[in-house]
Amino acid sequence: MAKVELKQPVIQEISENVDGAQSVVVVDYCGLTVEQDTQLRRELRAAGITYKVYKNTMMRRAFEGTDFALLDPVLEGPSAIAVSKEDATAPARVLAKFAKTVPELEIKAGIVEGAFYDAAGMQAISAVPSREELLGKLLGSIQSPIANFARVISQIAEQGGAAAAEEAPAEEAVADAAAEEAPAEEA
Repeated sequence: MAKVELKQPVIQEISENVDGAQSVVVVDYCGLTVEQDTQLRRELRAAGITYKVYKNTMMRRAFEGTDFALLDPVLEGPSAIAVSKEDATAPARVLAKFAKTVPELEIKAGIVEGAFYDAAGMQAISAVPSREELLGKLLGSIQSPIANFARVISQIAEQGGAAAAEEAPAEEAVADAAAEEAPAEEA
C-alpha cells in the first residue's frame, strides 16, 4: 500500500472533524506529562471539544481550501488541535484556563467563526463567556426590573389595601350623610 493511501484516511478524519466547526485552536503540547495531558483531554471532552494530535503536514492538507488554511503558518513543531462544533469560545476558554495551571501548554493560534486569531487574540477570546452564560445574564437583566416592579406593586397593594379597608367605613359614612342631606334640601 502506498504512503499516500495510508495518509488519506487521516486527512479525511481531520477534514470531517473541522467540517462545520465553530472554532479550531492549535496548541503546542510539548512538555506536558501524561497525567496533565489526560486531565486536559478529560476537561476538553467534558466541554464537548474534540482534541487530537496530528502531523502538521496532514493538517495542512486537510485545511486546504477552507478557512482553517490560515493556520498553516503556526503549524510548526508539536501541534494538536481542539475543535468545537457547538460553542465557538469553549476551546479557547478551556485551554487558557488549563494553561494557567500548566504553563507548558501554549496556545499558538485559532480560527473562531471564520476569523484568524493569534495567541493574544485567543487569550481575549477565552475571556468571552459561553452563549449559555450570556443568555442567562441577559435573562437576569430583563427579569430584574420586572421582579422589582412586581415587588413594589405588591407592597403598595399591601399597604394600600390595609389603608383602604380602614377608610372604607369612613367613606361610606360620608356618602350616607350626603344622601340624607340631599332629600332634606329638596323638601
